[in-house]
Amino acid sequence: MMEPLLSWSLLAVAALGAGVLNAVAGGGTFLTFPALVWAGVPPIAANATSAFAVMPGYAGSALGFRAELAALPRALLGREMLICAAGGVAGALLLLLTPAKLFAGIVPWLLLFATALFAAGPRLARWAGSGAQGAGAGAARWRGAGLLAVAVYGGYFNGGLGILLMALYLLAGEGRLNTVNALKNLNSLVLSLVSVAAFAVGGAIAWPQALWMALFATLGGFAGARLARRLPVAWVRGIVIATGLVMAGLFFLRG
Repeated sequence: MMEPLLSWSLLAVAALGAGVLNAVAGGGTFLTFPALVWAGVPPIAANATSAFAVMPGYAGSALGFRAELAALPRALLGREMLICAAGGVAGALLLLLTPAKLFAGIVPWLLLFATALFAAGPRLARWAGSGAQGAGAGAARWRGAGLLAVAVYGGYFNGGLGILLMALYLLAGEGRLNTVNALKNLNSLVLSLVSVAAFAVGGAIAWPQALWMALFATLGGFAGARLARRLPVAWVRGIVIATGLVMAGLFFLRG
């Protein structure tokens, strides 16, 4: 357990950095989740608290794509929001039912998987985009099932969620990148809201840390939006990937 002042300072810095990273390239979970664990929050509560802390950024991102969302059929948006809500609740309940010792054991593997997803993101998007050119009407048949699976993962562990959603929509035949981003942000917000609500009902959120980190993550998001115009994204992606690998390695060493 860290000294209180050091612990709260670490959480503030991690949340601020996560807000910046999420605004520029994503990957904020690689900072918030480990910081909470090292501050003494148990892994399951740390995962739930981290999900709350980074949630405000999804709302801002979704608002940024209002025009693209307004152009989509309301029936489609409603159906996919319901799918994401159901998947988010299912993933959150699965996390709450997972024994603490088991979850602690799989955390390094989840971090590695999320880091690999992040590293492969641009290549995965290109591959999915090329696959979208040949996607026909049949893609709609598995779009809902794929979205449900991704939402369950997102409710259980948030790392790499945005990349999975983008790849899903591109493979399902959505060729407009702005629309893909709009759907990704909206559905990330929906499943985060419901999963955080489930975590709250289950008593898994450490509220003082959650509110403290949400404040700094929001500030980081504003700063990151301005920084995104100046920093090469490749640099930021390299930092995120290195951070994910280091964090996964440290969790492996913790046993």
